[in-house]
Amino acid sequence: MSRINTNVTSLIAQNVLGRNNFGLNQSLQRLSTGLRINRGKDDPAGLIASENLRAEITSLNSAVGNAERADQVVNIAEGGLDEVSGRLRELQGLLTTSASKSGLSQSEKEANQLQIDSILQTIDRISSATSFQGTKLLNGNLDFQVSSIAGGVTDFQVNGAKFSGATQGVDILVTQSAQQGGLFLSTGATLNLNGGTNSAFTIEVSGANGSRELQFNSATTVAQIAAAINTFTDVTGVAAAASGGGIKLTSDEFGDNQFVSVKVINDASIQGTGIGVFEMQAADFSTASATVVSTFANAGNGIRDDGQDILATINGVAATTDGKTIRINTDFLDVEATLSTGTAQTLGQVGGAGNSAFTITGGGGTFQLAGQVDIAGRVSLGIGDVSIRKLGNSTNGFLDDLSSGKAFNVVDGNNLETAQKIISTAIDKVSSLRGRLGAFQKNVVGATIRSLNVAIENTTAAESIIRDADFAKETAALTRSQILVQAGTNILSLANSQPQAALQLLG
Repeated sequence: MSRINTNVTSLIAQNVLGRNNFGLNQSLQRLSTGLRINRGKDDPAGLIASENLRAEITSLNSAVGNAERADQVVNIAEGGLDEVSGRLRELQGLLTTSASKSGLSQSEKEANQLQIDSILQTIDRISSATSFQGTKLLNGNLDFQVSSIAGGVTDFQVNGAKFSGATQGVDILVTQSAQQGGLFLSTGATLNLNGGTNSAFTIEVSGANGSRELQFNSATTVAQIAAAINTFTDVTGVAAAASGGGIKLTSDEFGDNQFVSVKVINDASIQGTGIGVFEMQAADFSTASATVVSTFANAGNGIRDDGQDILATINGVAATTDGKTIRINTDFLDVEATLSTGTAQTLGQVGGAGNSAFTITGGGGTFQLAGQVDIAGRVSLGIGDVSIRKLGNSTNGFLDDLSSGKAFNVVDGNNLETAQKIISTAIDKVSSLRGRLGAFQKNVVGATIRSLNVAIENTTAAESIIRDADFAKETAALTRSQILVQAGTNILSLANSQPQAALQLLG
């Protein structure tokens, strides 16, 4: 069949050639851009997935930058704290030197005090000068702000807190009281050694710090016995108090690692009614139990009573405890608090039922260490004030108490034992802060950077599979399309010449 007006064969060839040209152009575009998806029509679903993955990769890269920035911030803080630690060690040495009263002249003590004052000023200067881009790091600027502190909380530290509301209450529930080790020696108001003049009532008093053997003659009063035991409290860790017809012995501190032990070396035939070693009542530590634990004659192997750590929960989480100090460390809340003796021995809610022990109102350092911006992706870090007004505790005092004219200056030699406790507490506080910052760098920042880099690698690989062109496949498709276009062009030429055959019918 021959037609001139409509060349169907040419139309078919044109259609096929157009499709082949489209395939050729598509292969050329993919090979030139390196992308399989260049516009939405190439793969609508793939484009959506690819764009979401690209956004995620961008967020992850930013999170890595945040983590590296956080590491630098902590590095600067650590440098300042290292210098503070050095100054505190110098303070410890100067205090020890100054405690040798008979070996130093007054001018040497005054010179030592000048050095102490200079060191204290340097610590304050480091505290106020350590900064990152103008943000002070060690002056309490990155510490958490706290309000409504219950009376039973003597010291506290907020190391980290994440919360979505305006404030975060810290609820402390005491479930087991803190206790000292304690024993009661019922001796009678004065020792009655049955008239013995050549023998002495001999006991060994031991505590967490050590032990001492003491001897008492007949007619020694309980007040004198208590005073003798207290002479060695720093050595033994045991304090004594005369109480009625006996002596109450208690460990100097609270907790499971504290104890009081009494061993009777020689009872010297002590006489009296109801004498012996008694424990303290479980419900009332100030009162001796009615039942004797051991007579003095049978206490040769020693009678011991151990202290007890407080047990408590903070915001429903079981706290780790040491004496009267409690702490929790979770992703959302890291706090430590020390309770007063009365509060630590009273079961129930600190501050009263339904009340918080204290309320966190803000502050702290916050770092976004995840691509997704939400509370789970943030990390909070509290860096406390390391000025001399804050290094120490409310029990013994603070570093500024060692300066000239204050309570524990070395010139006057006032209670240098307490001064040393203050310095030790300050060293512990700075060391603990440095350790916490180091753990943050190693276990949070370091691990986060490694994890984010792995996530970037895997997410980029997933996005590449969806969007990038497969050059082997596209090269093969290009070659095929080139051949088909050439063949189609030749066929179209033949189809266009086919109507000329109809002219032969006209003769």
